[in-house]
Amino acid sequence: MDDIAMNPPGREPGVTLWRSIVRAIEGEIADGTLVPGGRLPTEAQLATRFAVNRHTVRRAIEELSRGGLVRVEQGRGSFVAEDVLDYAIAPRTRFSEWIRRHNKEPSGTVLELREMAADQTIAGGLGLRVGAKVVFVERLGLADERPVGLSAHYFPQARFPGLYVALRDGAGISEALALFGVPDYRRQTTRVTARLPQPTEASLLRMPRNRPLLVTENINVDPEGRIVEYGVSRYPTPRVQLVFEP
Repeated sequence: MDDIAMNPPGREPGVTLWRSIVRAIEGEIADGTLVPGGRLPTEAQLATRFAVNRHTVRRAIEELSRGGLVRVEQGRGSFVAEDVLDYAIAPRTRFSEWIRRHNKEPSGTVLELREMAADQTIAGGLGLRVGAKVVFVERLGLADERPVGLSAHYFPQARFPGLYVALRDGAGISEALALFGVPDYRRQTTRVTARLPQPTEASLLRMPRNRPLLVTENINVDPEGRIVEYGVSRYPTPRVQLVFEP
């Protein structure tokens, strides 16, 4: 049974210790004392403030995390959850446009770029034979320096023989495709699933391991309907929700 705070200073009489901490932090989030994205005091600081042990503080943080008010980043601490961004799954979706619609600054980091042989999944997405060469780029997308998406992009090398070099030299994906005669492309299909993040994904997206990822598999085509890209994107549910537009 939970301990009951009988009448310690700063707490409501008869309220479970960890619930009293939850209420206090909820109030500070509501009144703006703690702002979205801001770091909460450490467990030790909260334990001292509320005159409780760290186990009680940890229980309160877990409850706040389950309620979506707080996100816990392994090794970095606890933070006030930001507003959830609506990501519209429309025929023409571009990362920078999406982020700017939310009045945030988009940016990104290329984590990996290489040429590789297509496995069965990639080959099926691109309509190629297994083992065909593809250009692979993995990118971490950020909004106001906060990670909101981790995406893997695959392109047929035979159709875009200089794409690897263009991307290596700093061109964006849309810019690079335009160099090879694809000035625009649209989404043909999107398949959505959810799963828990792998350790590397949780670290890159700064999200707890016990909150799910939204995973989309996308096939993009040119104006003639030919496949130009197969992609897999992962979004942290604490910060992103998918919206399907007709």
